[in-house]
Amino acid sequence: MTTFWSLYVTVLSLGTIFALTWLLLSTRKGQRTEQTDETVGHSFDGIEEYDNPLPKWWFMLFVGTIIFALGYLALYPGLGNWKGLLPGYNYLDTDKQTPFANGQTGWTGVHEWEKEMAKSDAKFGPIFAKYASMPIEEVAKDPQALKMGGRLFASNCSVCHGSDAKGAYGFPNLTDADWRWGGAPDTIKETIMKGRHAAMPGWLESLKEQGVSDVAAFVVTKLDGRKLPEGVKADVANGEKIFGTYCVACHGPQGKGTPALGAPDLTHPGAFIYGSSFAQLQQTIRFGRQGQMPAQEQLQGNDKVHLLAAYVYSLSHGDKKAEEQ
Repeated sequence: MTTFWSLYVTVLSLGTIFALTWLLLSTRKGQRTEQTDETVGHSFDGIEEYDNPLPKWWFMLFVGTIIFALGYLALYPGLGNWKGLLPGYNYLDTDKQTPFANGQTGWTGVHEWEKEMAKSDAKFGPIFAKYASMPIEEVAKDPQALKMGGRLFASNCSVCHGSDAKGAYGFPNLTDADWRWGGAPDTIKETIMKGRHAAMPGWLESLKEQGVSDVAAFVVTKLDGRKLPEGVKADVANGEKIFGTYCVACHGPQGKGTPALGAPDLTHPGAFIYGSSFAQLQQTIRFGRQGQMPAQEQLQGNDKVHLLAAYVYSLSHGDKKAEEQ
C-alpha cells in the first residue's frame, strides 16, 4: 500500500472513531439527568417517546466499543501500513527467528495460521513420523493411528465420501472392495497423494440413441446380471458388439475394469457411483463422466497422508483385521 493510501485509511478510520466519540459526548451533555413524564414532542403511529436520558449502562457500552476499537487498531493491522503491536509476530519461530512464508512481519490471519501449524507440527510431528516409517498394513492395526486417521478423514475427506466413508452420488464407497484405481495400500496412498482424474467420454455422437440403449442393456443384463425395465426396446446382442468395439479398451473384455485407467469393474454394484439404473447408465454412456479426486500432497504432506491411507485401507479390511487380531 502506498503512503498516500495508508494515510488515507488511517485518517478515515481514526477520524470516524473520534467523530463518533464527539457525537456521543456532545449529545450526552445536553440531556437531563432526572426521569420525566415529558415526551419529545412527536408521535409515530400513536406511540410517543419520553424525553429521558440514555441509560448509563447503554452509554458506557458505547464508550467500551470505542475503547475496544482503539485497542484493536493498536494491536492488529487496520491503519494503513501499520502492522500492530501484538508481540510474537516478527518471526514464525522466535527462538530460531524463522521468517514467515511471505517474508513479512506483523499479525495477519495467514501468519496466525502458520504459527498454529508450526506449534501443531512440533507437538504431533514425531508421532506422525513414527507411523510414516511403518508399513500401511501395520498402521491400520494400531488403534491410536486409526483414531488420528479418522480425524483427518473427517476434516478433509468426509465432505465428499461421507462421514461413514460410504460415498455419495459421484463419490465412491471406501468401505467395500470396489477400487476404481486399485485397493493395494501403496496405491491408496498414491491416490490420496497425487489425486485422480477420471474421464469417461460421451458416446452419443458415435453410437446414437439406439446404440446407447443397446450397450446399456448389455451392461445391465450380461455384466451386472439384472433384468431390463418393462417396455425397454434394446438389442443386447448389438450392445455386446458395441461394447467389444468401444468399451473393451478400458473396461476389459469381461467388463472387469482396468485400475491403471480408473475404469471400474462393471460386474460389481460399487462400480456405478452415478447410478446403476438403466436410465442412469444411458446417461453415463450418452454424455460421459468427469471425476476429480484432489491431490492432498501439498495440503497434508507425506506423514498425514500415510495415516489417511492406513485409515482408508482399514475401512475395507475390517473383517480381515479382526481375524488377525
